[in-house]
Amino acid sequence: MKAAAALGGLVVALVLSLLGLAATGGATSATAATATGQASGSGSASGSGGAAGSAGAGDRAPAPSATARRAIPAAMLTLYERGATACPGLSWTVLAGIGTVESDNDRSQLPGVHSGANFAGAEGPMQFEPATFAVYAQPVPPGGVRPPSPYDPADAVYAAARMLCGNGGRDDRDLPAAVWAYNHSAAYVSEVLDLAAEYTGSPGEPAGRASPAPPGPAAPNPSRPAAAPGPAAPNPSRPAAAPGPARPGPTGSPGTGGGLYPPSVVAVLWALDQRGTPYVWGGETPGVGFDCSGLVQGAYRVAGVALPRVAQDQYDAGPHLPAGAPLRPGDLVFFGGGPAAVSHVGIYVATAGGQAWMVDAPHTGADVRIEPFPDRPRAAWGTDVYVGATRPAGL
Repeated sequence: MKAAAALGGLVVALVLSLLGLAATGGATSATAATATGQASGSGSASGSGGAAGSAGAGDRAPAPSATARRAIPAAMLTLYERGATACPGLSWTVLAGIGTVESDNDRSQLPGVHSGANFAGAEGPMQFEPATFAVYAQPVPPGGVRPPSPYDPADAVYAAARMLCGNGGRDDRDLPAAVWAYNHSAAYVSEVLDLAAEYTGSPGEPAGRASPAPPGPAAPNPSRPAAAPGPAAPNPSRPAAAPGPARPGPTGSPGTGGGLYPPSVVAVLWALDQRGTPYVWGGETPGVGFDCSGLVQGAYRVAGVALPRVAQDQYDAGPHLPAGAPLRPGDLVFFGGGPAAVSHVGIYVATAGGQAWMVDAPHTGADVRIEPFPDRPRAAWGTDVYVGATRPAGL
């Protein structure tokens, strides 16, 4: 088992190299840490290792600092604390940092926070894009609405916790990577983790007093610079948007909105980060369970590419690669009795020492993992054969 794990680590390192994601600092380093399952330790994405370390949840959730109690309405503070329980080991302070940046803890009156969408299509207090919210909205949390809504604070906070959990936030494995997956900006990561550190109470610190819900228009966040006066009050926790490309809400996809990497790269890295999630027939929920096609569909959905739900339909959707054509990371590889009898799908990761590797949700009793497969046409793979590969959307 140890040898297999070590080989799997080598394969991940190889795919990062092939994808041009070697750890070189900034957000890229955080992504590499996520894919290899290593903690960054030095806060590589944010340049604020102290913040990352102090924000993590240890044996018990940190008490709110006086700053947190002044800056965050009592109802939202309680919701952040409860929402963090959706991700073992995630500190509520990270959710609070995101909520502060995105909507001043649901107090901003900007378009998209309580209705509609902002100029980039993001919705609700945690500023989700609709497709991403749909991935993480279930199950409906205590106090949520049915069907789940990105505008409902409980639904939004719990969805944010699940998204962070699926991208490195579980057990404080890599907070910078988790926050970077939420919004692909090193400055954003730094701001969120700095806020999380501010919100973490020190032993013996006076509890302070919780901030009441402000009447009327959004009140400035006391821990952030006040908004400049003007006809349309901007989010007090953010500077006014400058003309130019819109900043999207969390998509999990650096290929969306002018991001850093193409969708195939995003899909591979997201799928790799689901390793250890149990196989569940019909499953498609991070941290809960996946079947083979649910993992594939989820990975590409986060990357902004829509795929059918079942393996046969995913194969039929193409475009098909010629038999024997070189594979690229992100290609889908299929197995079964033949082109009309596809029963399994994985995502190609890399070839190491002449052996092709994929990430997949294999079968009942196993977890999402990296495993070898034969990439020769009609080669046997258990009782099935390798049917072929597709390159979604011709990427």
